[in-house]
Amino acid sequence: MSYDPKRGPDREVWLSLDEDERLDAVLRYHQRIRLRAGNVRLHAAVHAIVENQLAEGVASVTAALDRLTSEGLDRHEAIHAIGAVATEQIHHALKDSRPFDAAEYDRRLAALDAASWRRSGETP
Repeated sequence: MSYDPKRGPDREVWLSLDEDERLDAVLRYHQRIRLRAGNVRLHAAVHAIVENQLAEGVASVTAALDRLTSEGLDRHEAIHAIGAVATEQIHHALKDSRPFDAAEYDRRLAALDAASWRRSGETP
């Protein structure tokens, strides 16, 4: 499978792959564009997490993607914005030794907008 975050994978094809195949597809994409990131595998894993949620139809994630792209982010930028929220929530759960708070994740995604993402200075 060839992955492109600006188009997104076919939902059925994506879900038919196992996790290693999904991660490999994202890694190959980032190798093609010669991504220079601190931890390329972690970067790819965050992409895969968001793509999994989109393919599974997680309402808060699909709504955030739709809103962010309607506000002018391209799909790749929106994946990064959503991934930043997911990463922050995972970090808090691990740091505080508590379960992942899905309701808080949904609230944070609902509050996410393109303008605040652009101000954050993060880029794909």
